[in-house]
Amino acid sequence: MPHNQNKEIKKEFKMKNTNKGFTLIELIMVTIILGILAAVAIPRYMSTVQAAEEAAEDAVISSIRAGLESYATQEMMSVGRRTWPIDPFTALSTTPSGYTGNDADGDPDTDGEWTYKPTSSGAVDGKIFHQRNDNSIWEWAYNSANVGSGVGDDTGTLASDGTKTSDVD
Repeated sequence: MPHNQNKEIKKEFKMKNTNKGFTLIELIMVTIILGILAAVAIPRYMSTVQAAEEAAEDAVISSIRAGLESYATQEMMSVGRRTWPIDPFTALSTTPSGYTGNDADGDPDTDGEWTYKPTSSGAVDGKIFHQRNDNSIWEWAYNSANVGSGVGDDTGTLASDGTKTSDVD
């Protein structure tokens, strides 16, 4: 084998090996860009999740309010008085996913759980509780007793805005 041909083969082999892989600078730049994107995207994602949970809660409370009005209308037709049930969830034809009924302590134990807790046994008022995915517990005051002065109308009140009560550890 001639000496020049051997040199050409080595030169060709050397050229093929020079373009493999990334340089350290390129890898550092990609890492920095990904870090910046994550720093911007994660807070936006979290605020979107929180807004979605708030919207879902509002939908459930609106559903309960509509169910209570439907219940009151049925009571008006059957007994002549508009009344609300002691447990607001009984006015719904379909309870929300996560509804577990009346817990002994009233506080939800898992993410997405809905509960109702009367202030005492047989009481006409109580609170609706919901635990969000961030482990915060929100409540809405509910009262099934007559709060108005209208004749034939014994409907109560349901708070339109929830109140954060605690964070579960």
